[in-house]
Amino acid sequence: MENQRYILLIALIVLGALLFFTWQDAQRGLDEPERVTREERDDPQPREADPEAPGDSGVEPDAPGEDRPSAEHVPEHDREAGPRVTVRTDLVEAVISTDGGDIRRVDLLQHFEDADRGQPFRLMRDDGEPFFIARTGLGHDGPGRDTRYEVEATEFELAEGQDYLEVPLVWREGGIEIRKIYTFRRDSYVVDVRHEVRNESAERWRGFQYVELLREPDPRGATPWYVHSFTGGAIYTPEDRYKRISFGDMEDENLRRDVVGGWISMLQHYFVAVVLPNQEQTFRFYSRALSSDVFLIGMSSPWVTVEAGQSGSVENRIFIGPKEQSRLTAIPDVENLRLTVDYGFLTILANPLFWALDHIQNVVKNWGVAIILLTLVIKLVFYKLSAISYRSMARMRKVQPKMQQIRERYADDRQQMNQALMELYKKEKINPLGGCLPMLVQIPVFIALYWVLIESVEIRHAPFMLWIQDLSSRDPFFILPLLMGVSMIVQMKLNPPPMDPIQKRVMQALPFIFTAFFMLFPAGLVLYWLSNNVLSIAQQWYIMRQYLGPEQRK
Repeated sequence: MENQRYILLIALIVLGALLFFTWQDAQRGLDEPERVTREERDDPQPREADPEAPGDSGVEPDAPGEDRPSAEHVPEHDREAGPRVTVRTDLVEAVISTDGGDIRRVDLLQHFEDADRGQPFRLMRDDGEPFFIARTGLGHDGPGRDTRYEVEATEFELAEGQDYLEVPLVWREGGIEIRKIYTFRRDSYVVDVRHEVRNESAERWRGFQYVELLREPDPRGATPWYVHSFTGGAIYTPEDRYKRISFGDMEDENLRRDVVGGWISMLQHYFVAVVLPNQEQTFRFYSRALSSDVFLIGMSSPWVTVEAGQSGSVENRIFIGPKEQSRLTAIPDVENLRLTVDYGFLTILANPLFWALDHIQNVVKNWGVAIILLTLVIKLVFYKLSAISYRSMARMRKVQPKMQQIRERYADDRQQMNQALMELYKKEKINPLGGCLPMLVQIPVFIALYWVLIESVEIRHAPFMLWIQDLSSRDPFFILPLLMGVSMIVQMKLNPPPMDPIQKRVMQALPFIFTAFFMLFPAGLVLYWLSNNVLSIAQQWYIMRQYLGPEQRK
């Protein structure tokens, strides 16, 4: 069989694999986490755990006390709210509501809505789409979700030279004083939430802390069709590792699971909110659908008991920010947060590719140049494999006249034609698969790099040069896709021309099909493909000069 058929097959495999795996990755929630039944979800009376009971974790069930989430709590962002507290650091501007003391808005000051770096990116909001907040509090004997907290000021700002900023909210009733304190730190997206309980009543106080992430799905059209980055919940446990929970999973069944040393999160393209509980205690992880379009994933702590006249506290953390891998891996005492950067089934290849790309960028200070240099490194790694492929193509081109004679001689006997072609291949020491298999080996690398360029927030809005000011968006003038199409035409001129008329027409159409397809892709991915084509052309031309005479190279 002719080498051109394999080249066509490779092209179709690349396109099919990209489309299939992006679709599949978007549809499935990977492994299913442990579930409870619909009857348990709908049971309005949560059990009260006994911390001393054998086999019991001592963790409150997923519903925090009488303030169990229900459909009535969904339109919180529509109700009239009390005074709000604005907190500004070097990285974020957050808004906390005094009603419930929840984080209702987070703007990321180092990331922007558009490449022109105008408005900061709004990760959390309770107005507009999608609704996304962080809800924290104390269950059982604590204040309710709508309780009004007192604050000493409505604006807090991290001052020059100040390393951290505390924002205290206070509630008092019946001899109980509860201080909810948010701590923001310089150069950090981690927010500590600490509840301090001072019991001046005559009875002991008992409760637990909960931290919940509430979110709507992204509005339709929020991301391009070719960017099927997962939006939904995820948990990490030492036993089962990383598992995603789609909004559909939350709607079907609840998660209820007791975990030591894990975390929960709400994911979206480029950004994430992660609840980081104490890694040495047992916490209850849970999820539910509050309505058809608002979903919750959260955790509750072990029971906290404060005797009369005593004080106590409970503290946990929330990461709210971009999925910058250097920051995720730098958070102490928490494992595998970088898994929230989801490269799909080829993570094992994507991680070293990103590592190499990141290190190159640290030297050249330009992500576009880093992509070109990484492409060069990949070509050097696969140089010998590519050389095998190009040598096979050169030999095929060299015997092209003999192949044409065989075709003409056995035009009416296809079986005899194929037999004669195989004898020719054997005589000339040509492997018909020699030009195909080395290319197939490189396809997983291409798909892994596709995910690196699509999923890594570090490349979001990164400029290259001239008209390319955002490598994560498509080329505004389609110059890179057009150059890529031209490079494909040049490549095909170097390959043995197809003898079959249908194959010839299909091969001639492929550069135009790919050009149209890549007009929708991010400029960074097109830059990689173009760079790879140019380097391949140079390598193939060099090898052909070694194997072919001047007449055969035409």
